[in-house]
Amino acid sequence: MKSRRKFFAFAGLGALFAGLALKAHAHSGRGPIDPARIEEHLDRMLKHLYVEIDATPEQQKQLAPIVKQAARDLLPLREKFHEGRRRGIEILSAAAIDRGALEGLRSEQLQLAESASRRLTQALADASEVLSADQRKTLAERAQRHRHGWHRG
Repeated sequence: MKSRRKFFAFAGLGALFAGLALKAHAHSGRGPIDPARIEEHLDRMLKHLYVEIDATPEQQKQLAPIVKQAARDLLPLREKFHEGRRRGIEILSAAAIDRGALEGLRSEQLQLAESASRRLTQALADASEVLSADQRKTLAERAQRHRHGWHRG
């Protein structure tokens, strides 16, 4: 039972970070992302999070750098994913399909996904250590509510 709660707490934090990334991406359009806009967006989201989990001032000081550094680290990967998509479209729209190029692109994209996953997991673990068990439980419940909402719509 205890390991299940830890899993859901971890999943809740994962949903939080994924939500931060998706919202930053959704508000960015297709062009380059303005780092100042991301910073402002993260600040707004973190303020909501702090209220929801009743974060102490000390926790707030610890969480903000974790979230913001993760976002800065993941931002270049976003650009690489977009470049890979562009290259994939070029490969697939050519007169002849270059299977070697397509396989190379697939491999590169998997490596990018692995890098992003590794960085996200690091940030999740770092944030989890800052939060209490009750706060992680609150985040897990929030993630569960949002997950159900996504399937209804």
